[in-house]
Amino acid sequence: MNCGTKTGMENFTIFTEFLLMQYSTIQELQVLHAVLFLLIYMAALMGNFLTITAIVIDPHLHSPLYFFLSNLSLLDIGYISVTLPKFIVNSLTHNPTISLHGCAVQIFFLIFFAGTEIALLVAMSYDRFVAICQPLHYGVIMTPARCICMATSSWLSGIFYSALHTGNMFRLPFSGSNVIHQYFCDIPHVLKVSCSEVRDIEYILLATSSTLILFCFGFLIISYTYIFSTVLKMPSVEGRYKALSTCSPQLIIFILFALSGIVTVLGPLSDTSPIQNLLISMTYSILPPFMNPIIYSLRNTKIKNALLKIIKIMFFPKKEVSGFKNIKL
Repeated sequence: MNCGTKTGMENFTIFTEFLLMQYSTIQELQVLHAVLFLLIYMAALMGNFLTITAIVIDPHLHSPLYFFLSNLSLLDIGYISVTLPKFIVNSLTHNPTISLHGCAVQIFFLIFFAGTEIALLVAMSYDRFVAICQPLHYGVIMTPARCICMATSSWLSGIFYSALHTGNMFRLPFSGSNVIHQYFCDIPHVLKVSCSEVRDIEYILLATSSTLILFCFGFLIISYTYIFSTVLKMPSVEGRYKALSTCSPQLIIFILFALSGIVTVLGPLSDTSPIQNLLISMTYSILPPFMNPIIYSLRNTKIKNALLKIIKIMFFPKKEVSGFKNIKL
């Protein structure tokens, strides 16, 4: 099967690596970029690791809401680890290349973590819908076995979705250029240098899968519509605030993730504006995993108290018994 438009495969170079874009040819600026993104990466890792640690250690957080949140934090750790470490290493070593297999791995895990996060956000919205709209049946509906099943289904759906797209994108040799105008193997830029047959199949797959994604987004919108209508009917101001505090972070994350996806799909591909490509890619590859723990830490009292407890255990172990009795979780 040929990708060519002339006489066959002999007209095309079979690439074994891609050249990623460098945002500066000045060595000092490359090191500065590496340090800046390393700080962002470490902050994202720390925030998500602390969230997972607080949920695992604190028994008050052993509930479906925080079980799904720990899965979300784990996804964010993997999501941001797909692209930033390679970019940091490339900037420090001044080597902008990535192997063909490395590019395929990046594409696979990018789609995998993004697809799983969409499915997990649907599960989290259903959890909040049951908790707020059907509170008397919450314990019966959201059992531990059902929560594990929903989380497992999210991860498995992400694997299937990613394998489908990655397998199609890398099943035939690439044509044209091996230059990727991005700091990682971005899906639109990789498709741009794919052969026409791969692009045609990929567009069909995207059109088909977008129907399922739109269904997920529709489910989220309907769920939060019912949630907010129920919250507004609550007579107690404290009850309304408590209900909103548990579901508003998920809605913020959903909006952030949806907006970054829209920017990815509708954003223009530029071969001459590296800053434009960097800003577009940051909206979906860096911003969500960096912001998610901040959103939850700032708006969730239980997680803040649990993190405070962990910090006191780490730095003030001798005052553990006397100091923690007054912390109400």
